[in-house]
Amino acid sequence: MSSKYILEMNHIEKDFSGNKVLKDVSIKVKPGEIVALIGENGAGKTTTMKMILGLEEMTSGEILVNELPVVFGDNQTNHLTGYLPDVPEFYDYMSAQEYLRFCGEITGLSKKQLKEKVPEILSLVGLKLDKRKIKGYSRGMKQRLGIAQALLNDPKLLICDEPTSALDPSGRNDFLEMLANLRGRITILFSTHILGDVERICDYVGILDQGRLAVSGSLDELKHQYAKNQIEIEFSHEADLGVFTTKLTELRNEDILNDFTFDPSKNLLILSYKQDYEEVAALVFRLFESHQIFPNTIKKIDPSLETIFLEVVQ
Repeated sequence: MSSKYILEMNHIEKDFSGNKVLKDVSIKVKPGEIVALIGENGAGKTTTMKMILGLEEMTSGEILVNELPVVFGDNQTNHLTGYLPDVPEFYDYMSAQEYLRFCGEITGLSKKQLKEKVPEILSLVGLKLDKRKIKGYSRGMKQRLGIAQALLNDPKLLICDEPTSALDPSGRNDFLEMLANLRGRITILFSTHILGDVERICDYVGILDQGRLAVSGSLDELKHQYAKNQIEIEFSHEADLGVFTTKLTELRNEDILNDFTFDPSKNLLILSYKQDYEEVAALVFRLFESHQIFPNTIKKIDPSLETIFLEVVQ
């Protein structure tokens, strides 16, 4: 029977010399999810990951990986986790195949297992089977090799600490595509300060703020929670904007509308509302129809992860 959660963190606390860096952090991660842990520098992201790996001792609380407790200094959960640091180190004089075989032999894999596994994993992460030495690899290729090494022992959980921070835009794009292709094969937890990366591939987000897990949920849940109930309308003509704002002023005291702002130089209006979006949209379209107004665009404004993050940490 498979575990309901690959990772469980229950009421984690961490003190450094009397300074509490993690405060009652709890999170549960389901199999196959891609989860991001985000926060400002010093929020506790790296400390959290080190404790999951058993490399840092928690002050109190419990961490379970695939239902097994993580104990500082004990390696019983090591085979369940793979780890990619922000800047992985390699033996540059080796080829990728040589390096993976070397790592596999250290962890007890047989030569027969490695003969099958190494080409399979290199293909999975998009590295060719060639004899080029690692010293000739780009940073993006080294990150891919780091993922290959982390996957060598078929872990349940892959932990990546700031995996795209040292990559150029092209390398970041390729790396994110690779992580997305791993969705469902393995559970991924990664920290980052690049919020666009999170919006692109993550199923679930946790925001750490001053040692506390301030907010967590799926992107859709967070966007719904922090929605501002606003509609943006771009008009074709300034005259249409004038007519529309006049009618909205007449309706402002009704229980549907809240307020609006407009920019005549761009023929743009932001409408804030109190009721359901569908009800407000119906009212807006009735006004369009009755006054023969044909806007260029009309869209509901959803908060970005950046605006949510700034609201949480400020």
